Amino acid sequence: MLAANVLKLNLFSALKMMLFPMAIITVFWQDHIGLSLAEILLVNVFFSGVNLLMEYPSGYVSDRLGYRRSLIIACVFGIAGWSVYLQAGSFWHVIGAEMLLGVCYAFISGSDTALLYETLKDGGRTELYNRLDGRMVTWAQSGEALGALCAGLLYVSSPLLPFIVQVGVWSLALLLAFSLREPAVEASPHRVSSHLQEAARIGRYALTEKPILRATMVFGVLLGLASFYPVWLVQPFMRECGVPLAWFGPIWAGANLTVALFAYHSHRVLDRLGLQRMCLLFGGLIVVGYLGLGLTGAVGSFLFYYLLTAMRGLQGPMLRSVLQHHASRWMRASILSLHSLLFRLGYVVTGPLVGWVSDRQGLSTGFLVLAASFSLVLPLAGRSFLRAHRAAEAGQKREEQD
Repeated sequence: MLAANVLKLNLFSALKMMLFPMAIITVFWQDHIGLSLAEILLVNVFFSGVNLLMEYPSGYVSDRLGYRRSLIIACVFGIAGWSVYLQAGSFWHVIGAEMLLGVCYAFISGSDTALLYETLKDGGRTELYNRLDGRMVTWAQSGEALGALCAGLLYVSSPLLPFIVQVGVWSLALLLAFSLREPAVEASPHRVSSHLQEAARIGRYALTEKPILRATMVFGVLLGLASFYPVWLVQPFMRECGVPLAWFGPIWAGANLTVALFAYHSHRVLDRLGLQRMCLLFGGLIVVGYLGLGLTGAVGSFLFYYLLTAMRGLQGPMLRSVLQHHASRWMRASILSLHSLLFRLGYVVTGPLVGWVSDRQGLSTGFLVLAASFSLVLPLAGRSFLRAHRAAEAGQKREEQD
């Protein structure tokens, strides 16, 4: 079961990120639905809002129903969401499609990686998690790069063709989800009188009672934000630097492949550097990346963005491995979804401020402000994470000795 499940989860990761419409969807909204820029921004608000509201509840449901069932539910919502686009002709059709897709990705969040960990645990090979998580990221980013490269060609052939192909992709993902195998589940150690109370109990456990989980989430949220702000800023930055528009697609694909490459080798870098120097590497890549974007304006300056995507690839498998290790089966997806929820809340709170600074003072100033901000907060979060990790390891050793 182990080898078959791992291969299927890799394939599922590629399919879930093989988003053929994404590279052209703004053009589709404008030219074929007739949306204004204000309406396009509002569409993103609906998607993010539904995804945010469903993030933690879907993780809790996944822990109760099973991760395989959660992925099946996600695929059904994915097929429904992309199918709506085949008949979409108004703003509200787009809103309906994006809300369905928001639910889809909420149910995936945490479920696929939790199933990977449970599969390895059932086979007695949890030490492989960091490596195999990195490979899942590699498959996912490779799928996203392929989708980005093909999107323009499909759109030129027929504006609806990317969406037709996308429905086919999610249909394949559904068949794959049905074929997954989930290890037998032990009875829950807690009597659940109320699912709402149980969900709150897991939240308290992660955020107040278990320092290693709290510290890992805080550190992970900051690292995630560091790699996410440029997603929305790097394209106008490249335009300011005079990068030809024809380069945008390949550069975007290159960013995804950079994430894939460094995620694939994350476990090797961690073994070579150790946890403390790995955390220092994260900070160095972030600060140098933002300084490079803020202080240069040449055609090739976008390469500094690749330092941030490299950091994204390195940190994801490592931090998810820590969260998985310190979570039980009955809260695994809940913990991972809570981590994603905190990241999204962090972006909702700070993203508009970053955009405001970049609009008012220019992108260069915005990047320099981010470099200064992360150079101040990352050492504090990293130190807290390392202390909590050492304390958790010491406690585990004492338990083993007793």
